[in-house]
Amino acid sequence: MSDLPPIDPRIPRTLLDTLIRAGLIATLVVACYEIFHPFLSLMAWATILAVTLYPLHGMLKTRVGGGEGRAAALLVIIAIAILLVPAYLLGASLTESVQSVIAVVKEEGVHLPAPPAAIADWPLIGKPLYAFWAQTAADLSSALQQAAPHMKGAALGLLSKLAGAGVGLLVFIGALIIAGVIMAYGQTGHASAQRIANRVVAEGHGRNMTALCTATTRAVAQGVIGIAFIQMLLIGAGFIVKGVPGAGLLALGVLIIGIMQLPATLITLPVIAYVFFAEGASVTVIIFAIYTFVAGMADNVLKPMLLGRGVDVPMPVVLIGALGGMVVGGIIGLFIGPVLLAVGYKLFWQWVDQQPVPVQSGTVEEPEQP
Repeated sequence: MSDLPPIDPRIPRTLLDTLIRAGLIATLVVACYEIFHPFLSLMAWATILAVTLYPLHGMLKTRVGGGEGRAAALLVIIAIAILLVPAYLLGASLTESVQSVIAVVKEEGVHLPAPPAAIADWPLIGKPLYAFWAQTAADLSSALQQAAPHMKGAALGLLSKLAGAGVGLLVFIGALIIAGVIMAYGQTGHASAQRIANRVVAEGHGRNMTALCTATTRAVAQGVIGIAFIQMLLIGAGFIVKGVPGAGLLALGVLIIGIMQLPATLITLPVIAYVFFAEGASVTVIIFAIYTFVAGMADNVLKPMLLGRGVDVPMPVVLIGALGGMVVGGIIGLFIGPVLLAVGYKLFWQWVDQQPVPVQSGTVEEPEQP
């Protein structure tokens, strides 16, 4: 017989139970994530739209009457109509334009006018541009053959962007419908968000964190939509003054791609090229091209001015979060990045302001001698 003391079976069993429970919880978390992962982007968009549109939902509920569900359903229907009508008109206009171009090419062929002599006097690029234009006008077929490989790549890239825009529009409509369901239970959702924030952050700070996340999401969304609307007005005004065909539909296209965070140059540059080839390089066309190009780049100036309004954090924090989030996570990161960075910023300064309580050193009194 050994003289060693017996091993207490409770110690390894307690450790084993802990490991088993941790493993089961980790397995459950991973399984839930795998199941929810296909809908993660959709639900994130739905939450962002619900938070952004909820003030409008409250205004609509007071005017229309009825419950939360009726106002949410009406708001979703209006939003989908606002999205689908311009998209349909834009698609029909593009289809008609392509068919018209194909008919003109088949019947009359493509003729490029000779370059004006004044182009050769431009500094730096005048003579090379004049020579290239004259050679292309004299022998357009050979120039098109040389540019065909580059045009093929550009055309495939453009088709890929258009296909991505179509899929994004469908996802956006689905997110709008889910956002309507979330807004119908808005008060319950807000209370649940505060309970979760109190559990994650600290008791008493959940309300402030929930308000910060809500304000940041709305500021970024309103800034994105506001910037896209301003660009639509600037570019659309130039198109109308110049008399560009389909100016209204092109302006609506600028609004749609601006909301989707695509560059407005996808529309402005082809329009500038069309005006140059249709009217030549006159002073009016050059002024129109400069104005349209600058208006298409106006979002780079407007974003720092509009993205941080109404948020209780410095504007550079919101701007850096928006830009960094868009680089890391795409369009959805444009909204998630500022929220995460703003919450981290507030938590950091709360930690800094919580000074440790000083420990007061006391003296131990000796008992009196009898």
